[in-house]
Amino acid sequence: MRGLGWATIGAFALVVVEITVFVLVAHAIGWAWAVLIGLATMLIGAMLVKREGVRAWSGFRDALAEGRPAGGEVSDGLTGLIGALLLIVPGFVTAAAGLLLLAPPVRAYTGRRVRRVAERRISPAAAGDLFGPRIVHAERTTPPPAARPGAGTVDGEIVEGEIVDPHPHQR
Repeated sequence: MRGLGWATIGAFALVVVEITVFVLVAHAIGWAWAVLIGLATMLIGAMLVKREGVRAWSGFRDALAEGRPAGGEVSDGLTGLIGALLLIVPGFVTAAAGLLLLAPPVRAYTGRRVRRVAERRISPAAAGDLFGPRIVHAERTTPPPAARPGAGTVDGEIVEGEIVDPHPHQR
């Protein structure tokens, strides 16, 4: 099944879950309160979309003005905007997900996940420009070419960057 088919099934399942949860909540606290809470979360979400959008844009502009990579601000802003947009969508399940995304620990975790996904999907050069230098952990499994007997020159490609040996005195 293609991505659009799964998205359709997921959207349909979300609608069924939202209606079920709404009916259960309305049965527990009353229909008027359930509708009022739903409208309040939508209003709060609309206000937060504006705030999160302005915050993300100003963080992006400040990072560019200071000459530092703007990827952290972009991923944090994207997470905040998605959380606010989920509050606008009618329903208690999406509102709960939106509130979770706006909570600082969940927002930080999700921002890191967004960054990792973006780094895997774009070229390493673009990821470096967007997010700055990455820390790579590597272990030496064989001795360097110069230490092997009979090793001469090695053909290869020069890649811009720095390799840092975490244990320089252990050989």
